[in-house]
Amino acid sequence: MPASLPPGLPIIPEGPSEPLHFTMPADEFESAVQDALDSIPDKLARAMDNVAVFIEDDYVPRPGEDPDTVLLGLYEGVPLTERDSWWDAGSLPDRITIFREPILEICASREDVIHEVAVTVVHEIAHHFGIDDHRLHELGWG
Repeated sequence: MPASLPPGLPIIPEGPSEPLHFTMPADEFESAVQDALDSIPDKLARAMDNVAVFIEDDYVPRPGEDPDTVLLGLYEGVPLTERDSWWDAGSLPDRITIFREPILEICASREDVIHEVAVTVVHEIAHHFGIDDHRLHELGWG
């Protein structure tokens, strides 16, 4: 992955030339994200520290990034494995953002959306715990 990209995995959709783009109301998508968060085992959820989860329609590439970058989710913050004793002093919460439109664009059904949201949520939470993209791909959560 080029160094100019933010943390997270750029997704380049593959497959049929016709986009799939499943339509789902925003409140149903939010429920899918909440269900994915609720499925995180309690012990793991309790270990998460100072992290907030957001839903946005789409990722907007930053200056200097490839304008065609597509992200399904993004973790922004300091992973738990990199925090030192001074980290708590005035630190803002880490931020996990799930991007609605890119997920809907690669899904053909409600079940696909629910699955892709769950994978994306787990992927971004794993970054909070210090697991990088390479290891996530090895584990099947890429």
